[in-house]
Amino acid sequence: MAPKEKYIPSETEKAFLSTVTNGKYDREIITGLKKFVDGSVPQDMQGFYSKEELDAIMELDGTDKDLQARMPVKITRHYFEQALKSKAIQTLVKASPKETYDLDGAEDPGKQMSYSPVEGLIHKYELGLIYVASTCSAHCRFCYREELIAKKEITREDGTVAAKGLAKIKDIVDYVLEHNRLVDENSGRHPETNRERLREILMSGGDPMVLGNKNIAQWLGALSEAGIESIRIGTKELAFYPERFDETFFAMLDAFHEAYPQTNLRMMVHFNHPDEFLAKDPDGNYIEHAQGGLEWIPATRASVKEFARRSWINIDNQSPIIAGINDDSDALRIMQRELKRNGVENHYFFCGRDIVGHKAFNVPIEKAWHILNESQKGLSGVEAHARLSITHYKGKTEVAAVTNTLFPGVKGGENGVVIFKLLRSAADAPDRCKVTIVGRNEEAIWFSGYDDRVIMDEAELFSMYDIQPLTAIAAE
Repeated sequence: MAPKEKYIPSETEKAFLSTVTNGKYDREIITGLKKFVDGSVPQDMQGFYSKEELDAIMELDGTDKDLQARMPVKITRHYFEQALKSKAIQTLVKASPKETYDLDGAEDPGKQMSYSPVEGLIHKYELGLIYVASTCSAHCRFCYREELIAKKEITREDGTVAAKGLAKIKDIVDYVLEHNRLVDENSGRHPETNRERLREILMSGGDPMVLGNKNIAQWLGALSEAGIESIRIGTKELAFYPERFDETFFAMLDAFHEAYPQTNLRMMVHFNHPDEFLAKDPDGNYIEHAQGGLEWIPATRASVKEFARRSWINIDNQSPIIAGINDDSDALRIMQRELKRNGVENHYFFCGRDIVGHKAFNVPIEKAWHILNESQKGLSGVEAHARLSITHYKGKTEVAAVTNTLFPGVKGGENGVVIFKLLRSAADAPDRCKVTIVGRNEEAIWFSGYDDRVIMDEAELFSMYDIQPLTAIAAE
């Protein structure tokens, strides 16, 4: 077998990469539960899990309900210190037997592998998502990528079974160039998929910020050379280890911008709760700032302000609404207000996805809508930009409205309706903004909870599974 060709950077890339240095970091990570069990964690970490909690967890070790097989345990020193002051953060990062009581869920949520033309790339929408890392500095128990983080084998489109792999620079560059060449030769649409040019890439994983600056820089340069106009970096590192965003990292970004001034960068950060970035007094209360707003954790605020100084970088937050963590309208209101005040846009809130074990985490869809709606009462228009999204297998879908008004005479609408609006379709952009209306079900945590009460399905969220609206059934 001939050796695989290597990616050869351009002279512009080489000049940029020659300026980049890696920082040195000590995240003081604890991986796994062994050190908690045998008491070898640092003194102040002993007791983070009670003996009863550890006994209950270890009783499942090696069984089909093994918690660490579902999602490895991992935490940084910084995040541990915030967790000591926050029940929400403890729920987010501490393993619990409830995770595996019901392991219902998809091994490949969103059927991503159906949209993976090359290893490590998901080209489901108009942007591409690439897996560049398979871990994070700490692990959220509700992680939507639990199959990647835990290196689980999944069934692929061709019937083979293998774990998801990471993207390689040359493979991604070759794909982008070939895709866009075919689009340009076919009057602006790909001849097979009908997609437009691939202009935007989301670097994800795992968390790209666990990589060194040089590795991140290689991706930034190569994607820009391939014609990508906007690069997103998805990260929770601002919560887990804000010191990662140091002088060497920002120097790398500045050098990148000098080399590729037309490429936009967007940091897609992931704060789930204000306890992840706000300082607290000894009584556990937020601290008012003398000039308005609330005091932030110094390292987190410093990193956010460094991003804000660079007009060519956007910073957006998005978060699922998860039971026991942020299913609290007051917490979400504080979070949205403080983020916007410090230059972070509120992008999306999500309903939980149908990952393996999702029933331990997902908030009912209608409850999530009410929580977000209540949280935005009292916010200004610019503070309340975030919408509630749920990722249907057809595409990203907004939970646009939940009504309390009865619909007499409309079968299925006796208790009000839920209106879903398709925001992005895996099939074709023209389906954008088509809607589906279903009768309410306060217990529904996924679309399947509405299978028996579909009223109108313009967006085909249910008819793609041969589920007919009640109106059509009545007409028959």
